[in-house]
Amino acid sequence: MSNTSILVVTSDQIANYEIVETIGEVFGITVQSRDAVSDFGASIKNIFGGEIKSYTQMLENARAEAIYRLQEAAVEKGADAVVAMRFDSNEISETASSVVAYGTAVKIRHI
Repeated sequence: MSNTSILVVTSDQIANYEIVETIGEVFGITVQSRDAVSDFGASIKNIFGGEIKSYTQMLENARAEAIYRLQEAAVEKGADAVVAMRFDSNEISETASSVVAYGTAVKIRHI
């Protein structure tokens, strides 16, 4: 089973499906670091204001990678879906941040 068949939702239930087995918690973790060019651009934006697009893109990529790894972990455990998915993020250092996607791996049946 490829991870693209793993449904990931933030809700506790999935419309038109019944959870038939709770497998357990799964995680997807990534750590991303900023580069010097991004940091320079951020320092300019701090003076004049506005969105720091390179940071936004980095965080979007990190979330996508965390979900992908969450899906891989769910597949390894034999799940059909992940419910109650959440994100957590932390600054590890001045130039690196972690993003974690976590949720509950389940088996589902269409009703």
